[in-house]
Amino acid sequence: MKRLLQWVTRAVLAFDWPLLALLVIMTILGMTIMHSAVGGTDWRFADQSRNFLIAFVAMWIAAMLPPPLLMRLAPYIYVAGVVLLLGVEFFGETSKGATRWLDLGFVRLQPSEMLKISVPLMLAWYFHRNQGRLHVLDFVVAMALLALPFALIVMQPDLGTALLVFVSGFCVIYFGGLSFKLLAPLTAAVVIGVGTLVYFETDICQPDVDWVLLHEYQKYRVCTLLDPSSDPLGKGFHTIQSMIAVGSGGVYGKGYMMGTQAHLDFIPERTTDFIFAVFAEEFGLYGGVMLLVLYALLIARGLAIAVKAHTHFGRLMAGSMSMMFFVYVFVNVAMVTGILPVVGVPLPFLSYGGTALLTLGVASGILMSISHYRPLRS
Repeated sequence: MKRLLQWVTRAVLAFDWPLLALLVIMTILGMTIMHSAVGGTDWRFADQSRNFLIAFVAMWIAAMLPPPLLMRLAPYIYVAGVVLLLGVEFFGETSKGATRWLDLGFVRLQPSEMLKISVPLMLAWYFHRNQGRLHVLDFVVAMALLALPFALIVMQPDLGTALLVFVSGFCVIYFGGLSFKLLAPLTAAVVIGVGTLVYFETDICQPDVDWVLLHEYQKYRVCTLLDPSSDPLGKGFHTIQSMIAVGSGGVYGKGYMMGTQAHLDFIPERTTDFIFAVFAEEFGLYGGVMLLVLYALLIARGLAIAVKAHTHFGRLMAGSMSMMFFVYVFVNVAMVTGILPVVGVPLPFLSYGGTALLTLGVASGILMSISHYRPLRS
């Protein structure tokens, strides 16, 4: 009986209650808008309920694992993830022109999702191990550890997931001590590149122009972003219809389950990538702002955990997981509102999908683990 009480106490203390409260609110919102997006309680609604339950269990298990154990497992998890990515490259299943899945017989995996966690884990372990004696070579090695899985995911191709893996890993490198001065040339190159793209859009978006580094469908996504009206019934349809839905919601919204764009099937992928358009149409500007405030509170809680973490590993991991949440939200909302091209990034806790929810659950559990961990004093 005593051991049972100790186990229950440990399980309860594993939760970070402010973070858990925010996650519960996000879950309620997610299931509410999913009910509207699917028009009732069909199999997708039931599946998403199951996905949330699995994600909660994964979060609880991750929260029970102490950071020192996570740190010891980091290299093995990273190697396993890279091996699975190589497996996808040689033996993966192709669907809709992309090879992202690996069938192991007893389970079908999308290994790239696993790298969103394993890459920052590996880099946090590396910088913790070399804390206080970092040199330029250490940052070169860290970039190589990040570049390998990033390149393998881009080759699938899965630019959205590759972007999230890169950002979560790069945040660890930056928080680990990378000088801000080194980012200035990169920022300048991005600004110049975007400016050049916009200026020469008419010439470089011609069908016979090869962008070399990007696949043809990725090129058309960028060109469609610059001018959605160039293909309103094809490549530009997603962006145009989602922007119409967001704008038609107005300030107060049309009301729950009253969105015409969604329920007349004008919004493509309304349960996954474009669910924010459904939300904005039904709840308007006020609802959209309140949703973004909830995300901001979630990210702020993660950063607060990072600041108060008792180990360098904990600070790096908590900072990386918080920034991963930020990139999820920023890219999805920017994609739906026509600021960024369509890259297939879900909206955290609202979009349908078990794999992404599992990743978010594990990330939340790691934040909780870091929050309640107290090193033993010698």
